[in-house]
Amino acid sequence: MSAVLKEVSDTRQHFVIKAFDAPLGVEVLGLDLSRPLSNEDFARLHRAHLEHHVLVFRHQHITPGQQVAFSRRFGPLQIHVLRQFQLPSDPEVLIVSNIRENGQPIGLGDAGHFWHSDLSYKEKPSLGSMLHAQELPLVGGDTLFANQHTAWERLPGHLQRAVADLKAEHSYLNRYADLQKRNPWRPNLTQAQIDEVKPVVHPVVRTHPETGRKALFVSEHFTTRIVGLPDDESRALLDELFERSTRPEHIYRHQWQPQDMVFWDNRSLMHLAAGCPDQQRRKLYRTTIEGDVPF
Repeated sequence: MSAVLKEVSDTRQHFVIKAFDAPLGVEVLGLDLSRPLSNEDFARLHRAHLEHHVLVFRHQHITPGQQVAFSRRFGPLQIHVLRQFQLPSDPEVLIVSNIRENGQPIGLGDAGHFWHSDLSYKEKPSLGSMLHAQELPLVGGDTLFANQHTAWERLPGHLQRAVADLKAEHSYLNRYADLQKRNPWRPNLTQAQIDEVKPVVHPVVRTHPETGRKALFVSEHFTTRIVGLPDDESRALLDELFERSTRPEHIYRHQWQPQDMVFWDNRSLMHLAAGCPDQQRRKLYRTTIEGDVPF
């Protein structure tokens, strides 16, 4: 799936794209996403996203509507199954927050507790997600990203051959009960919500639709089993892939700064929320872009 180019008048901005000293990721300095973005600037960002997998836009004083509009430049948006945590003014925005008001959570407070790729449990998993910081804790709150291209490339040859043609089941319900035990605020799902997230089957190794690079596509959060293998063999193989895919040599750790907006490629990465103390307020706005059926 290719990013959508729209006709925009010549409003080019001067900005710098600076690579991190990490296995992935760049920061974008000097770009104002509240202003119209020219096709040339958009194409430059798109290339950087494909090459580096994570873009960190610094100092973005933008509205939720502007975040939605920028996200749509890359494709249609997906709505999370937990609609009770939509932003009322912009339902495409999922509130990720541990804040409670009037005794009730205002957002999804434990998002990202397990390594995962967003919406891998959908027939068309996410192309990418954007997360814009609204309130940040004084302690903790980091997000870790693991490069699944390098995880695949560094597998031993015998393991690459063993998994190259396998398929795996993904389910939103896989760890849901575990999360509810940890977090009494995580809501029960209605039958309609359960029906919306029926299990799907995807390749264990997917090919990026824009770059052609291969990447591992299994996660401890959503992957339930390897199709066609006995349960014990499936579990052992998945555990080995999970361990290898999140080794330090694949990881960039993002330490949030005020008004950061982070855009990552779910076709290339997994991510994990490192967590923060319960008394530390944290609120971010997430938009999620629809991708393709993995192959």
